Amino acid sequence: MSHPRKLLDDYVTQAKVMQLATTDADGAPVVCNLWFASGLRPDRLWFISRENRIHCDNLRERPKVAGSILDTMLDELGGTPVRGVTFTGTARQLPTTGVDQQIDAYLSRWPKAHNAIDPERLANRETHHRIYQIDVTAWVLYDEIGAPKAPRQPVPAE
Repeated sequence: MSHPRKLLDDYVTQAKVMQLATTDADGAPVVCNLWFASGLRPDRLWFISRENRIHCDNLRERPKVAGSILDTMLDELGGTPVRGVTFTGTARQLPTTGVDQQIDAYLSRWPKAHNAIDPERLANRETHHRIYQIDVTAWVLYDEIGAPKAPRQPVPAE
């Protein structure tokens, strides 16, 4: 079996979509699906979204978030061993300038998003999208492939 941190790094780097949970003003969970990019060590996830989306409103008021990343094609219950990642962290909207590293990381994964977060247009607030960052505080790797008898493996955030 590979080291859990290496599996987590590989998995997060290759996966495409995360589910992000925020909480509304009443404390109810709200889940959304987002394309994302990652930076590891320090552990960060970036996504873009319109400022007026409910998850963006929620995280501005209550920045603690949780999420999952599952990149396994499933065809039936129990038919395919599952590997996935969950996380907790703190999210925030980034400023519209000084975010070249985050823009580069996101565009290296999703080049078609260039117009949505073009640095000049973003700095001039001419785009509908903003960049958000999640500082991951904890990970859990769930690995039925490499550790079928004990698949749930907490992995410290770095």
